Amino acid sequence: MVMDGERDGDGEDGGGATMEEENGVNTPTAQEEIDIVEETMSLIEYVARLGDYRRTQRKECYNLVRRMKILLPFFDEIRCLGSPITTNGIVCLSKLKKALRLAKKLLKTCNEGSKIYLALESEAMMIKFHTVYEKLSQALDELPFDELELSLEVREQVELMLTQLSRAKKRTDTQDIELAVDMMVVSSKTDERNSDIAIIERLAKKLDLHTVEDLKIETIAVKNLADERGQTSESIQQIIELLNKFKQILGMEVTNVLDDPVMPKMLVKSQSLVIPHEFLCPITLEIMRDPVIVASGQTFERESIQKWFDSNHRTCPKTRQTLAHLSLAPNYALKNLITQWCEKNNFKIPKKEDIASSQGSSVKHGEEISSLVEELSSSQLEVQRKAVKDIRMLSKENPETRVLFAKSGAIPPLVQLLSYPDSKTQEHAVTALLNLSIDESNKMLITNEQAIPAIIEVLQNGSIGSRENSAAALFSLSMLDENKVTIGLENGIPPLVELLQNGTIRGKRDAVTALFNLSLNQANKARAIDAGIVPPLLLLLEDKKLGMVDEALSIFLLLATHPEGRHEIGQLSFIGTLVDFIKDGTPKNKECATSVLLELSSNNSSHILAALQFGLYEHLIEISQSGTNRAQRKANALLQLMSKSEQIP
Repeated sequence: MVMDGERDGDGEDGGGATMEEENGVNTPTAQEEIDIVEETMSLIEYVARLGDYRRTQRKECYNLVRRMKILLPFFDEIRCLGSPITTNGIVCLSKLKKALRLAKKLLKTCNEGSKIYLALESEAMMIKFHTVYEKLSQALDELPFDELELSLEVREQVELMLTQLSRAKKRTDTQDIELAVDMMVVSSKTDERNSDIAIIERLAKKLDLHTVEDLKIETIAVKNLADERGQTSESIQQIIELLNKFKQILGMEVTNVLDDPVMPKMLVKSQSLVIPHEFLCPITLEIMRDPVIVASGQTFERESIQKWFDSNHRTCPKTRQTLAHLSLAPNYALKNLITQWCEKNNFKIPKKEDIASSQGSSVKHGEEISSLVEELSSSQLEVQRKAVKDIRMLSKENPETRVLFAKSGAIPPLVQLLSYPDSKTQEHAVTALLNLSIDESNKMLITNEQAIPAIIEVLQNGSIGSRENSAAALFSLSMLDENKVTIGLENGIPPLVELLQNGTIRGKRDAVTALFNLSLNQANKARAIDAGIVPPLLLLLEDKKLGMVDEALSIFLLLATHPEGRHEIGQLSFIGTLVDFIKDGTPKNKECATSVLLELSSNNSSHILAALQFGLYEHLIEISQSGTNRAQRKANALLQLMSKSEQIP
């Protein structure tokens, strides 16, 4: 028989005979019954072994796999039936298998596909999940339970799956808008922050693309995607540009992804010598000098894995599982194999003196950090100011330095310096905290020191530079959901709105980004409206030279999901503004404006008529055919809404 792991149908051919062919069979053979049951069970067991999924679809994937596994007892019971399965039963089981194969293909994409692509297409992927849910529901609904003579317990399990699928089909999870903002900024051709190291690092961490190994694997996935979809498409070029930015952050060589051959499991030392991949550290992808085994059973270079642990990680970098302990056991067997291979191939591992020199430099760096932290408490203003300025500069670009400063106790005195009367010291302190907050573990340490009220105080009363960096710090800290609540309760939104209204261009950018993130919280949407966020957002739409139209429209989309927001922005003039962007805006402008109009119109059909009076229809048709992928979906949804409302001209 053809087992599921041997080929991957796309859900169209479904594998095996078509339903028409099956309907022509009077009596299914015993082998047909065995095949369809065994192959379907094999398919479910295959997806259960897939393991990790891309972060943007991880939750949905795990839910789908869990539901598919519910069916294993169902098929196991069918396999043990004493009587043959009827022709109708075979047809229904074939339809179920076809739906499961479609689910498998989707899960494999989320397991192996480009992380950048899946983040950009998160809404399209959600639609694919809903399609799978619909097909599974239809197939399960048609199962002839009485003919199959299933036990009551198994029937209840299948009914449970149907209930779960019904809920899943109704759920309309939005994309990770925090992620979308960072993607939008880094991908922008005009936003001056598109090369901001802090933002790129944050985005890399969100996408799990922050190690050399991660980026090697992503390079392969992007090349495969380009081969499938065409190498010249705009979306592929956008993905490659993002990938190259992540590589630059890690100091990797930026090569032509489309032209260069990619070798996933081995590194080429020369044209004639290939280092076995098992000799390479999974973190650095360099040959190991001192291989050690961690609790997960994986082997790493001692120095690399120790740095991983020193950065407050308690997981295995390769398997991502939480480790029972952090002890390291020398892998003598592998070390001997590496030594033998090096001798045989005349390969020289980097000298120990070079590594020792590097370690010595690290020790000296650590001493410098400790000294700077001590100087933060100096009674001499100049010493203190120089120390906080040096910490600000050193923590700007180096991830390891951020961790070391936090470990050395820099955060508490930096928070205290936020209330210091010297404006330059205050500005350096809030900026240093902003830099340190880029590290995920430092976010909570900063929060625990009650930094948020002090940062808001600087935002209200500090110098221009201090206020701008305070806004950026609040954005960084608001990545933690609990901090979104805290910032709102501590009255941090009004000064952000004031900065949006009256700040410099940079200040407006920092404010709009922070306000966007905070407005993901429902209560903060009302706070932002009460603080008067709508007028400065409208000014951003009017002054296109500021380059913040997409950011403003994205916040309007969030506000439109709140009753007070719909009331505040659902004016005739605003509908006209949206239609103007749909007519003449950039592709991203059109996408955002269509999304806002759809959200408003879904709650008030009079907005559809108003938009049509502004000449929307022909431009909406154009977007539905040639806009961005997301814009096409939103435009088609709006056209369907018009049809239901009988507003089609």
